[in-house]
Amino acid sequence: MSGSTIGKIFSLTTFGESHGKAIGAVIDGCPAGLFLCEEDIQKDLDRRKPGASKYSSKRTEADQCEILSGVFEGKTTGTPISIIIPNENQIERDYTDIAEFYRPSHADYTYDMKYGRRDYRGGGRSSGRETAARVAGGAIARKILETVGIYVQAYTVCIGDIAVEPERFNPHKPAYNPLVMPDDETAKKAEAYLEELIKSGDSTGSVCQCRVYGAPLPVGLGEPVFSKLDAEISKAIMSIGAVKAIEFGAGFGSAYSKGSINNDPFTTVGGLVYKESNNAGGILGGMSDGSDLVFNVAIKPPPSISIEQQSIDKSGNIVTKTISGRHDPVIAPRAVVVIEAMTAIVLCDLLLQNMSAKIENIKKIYL
Repeated sequence: MSGSTIGKIFSLTTFGESHGKAIGAVIDGCPAGLFLCEEDIQKDLDRRKPGASKYSSKRTEADQCEILSGVFEGKTTGTPISIIIPNENQIERDYTDIAEFYRPSHADYTYDMKYGRRDYRGGGRSSGRETAARVAGGAIARKILETVGIYVQAYTVCIGDIAVEPERFNPHKPAYNPLVMPDDETAKKAEAYLEELIKSGDSTGSVCQCRVYGAPLPVGLGEPVFSKLDAEISKAIMSIGAVKAIEFGAGFGSAYSKGSINNDPFTTVGGLVYKESNNAGGILGGMSDGSDLVFNVAIKPPPSISIEQQSIDKSGNIVTKTISGRHDPVIAPRAVVVIEAMTAIVLCDLLLQNMSAKIENIKKIYL
């Protein structure tokens, strides 16, 4: 299976299956001298792990990571960093029935057609559990970004049709409610909605927003043709299993706007260039423009629901099944840290690539 690696200079490779012995990550291209310990990674893994609230899967995993290589005396050595996360809580009987039929809106059918066989236990490599390895790699990328004052934050802005109210938006609030919403009042309404869904055995879609802020992103991250910043981030975010769409800045709204409204006027303050608005979401011509990078991510409803659904078995017979096991009614609250991780990985890789964009930079290092 190819396609398990992302990044050119700073790269992440993930491995493992939902019900295998472990999942893990190999991070290559991390500069030497970065202070790094398991706790730096663990705090992000704890945000993603199942069982953290009643609105996530009841599969209880410690998700305790172990760094196997690439760190010596508390600092990175410049060699590949390998991280392993054991799978400890597995109930394989929950998945025995699905070995012979394809769950609607899962990867079962396409996986079987492509490879001719599949690990049906929780989806195997296609399981959302794989994202723990991404979070581990993203935690390291996050540390690198923070050394230059760049921060990545994602949060839930919509669950079903219950959306955060702009006048109550508080980016400092998400960590204090189980839905990671920057609006406590809306979060309470969404919790009540989720309670109804849990009782009925259904699930709901959601939207996350991600913001990159702090020290302005250097102007010019990304390439103007095939490796545009928004294209690279889109590839990374769309690789997350449940994501169905991404929009930057005004996004689809710009299609219904006018140029006189959608354009972001330039101005200067103290000799520095600023934009008076940010409909572009921090990207112009495929390159960062120095504004906050802002994008929204649409996430589908979790397809494993305890309501009867029609499908087919491996012989092509129509069957009606109910999915058993432990599943999330909504994905956004656990997805926010995965979105942050993939964003940090892309930005870290592009920062390292961008160092060679000018001959002056080469001279600074070698002359």
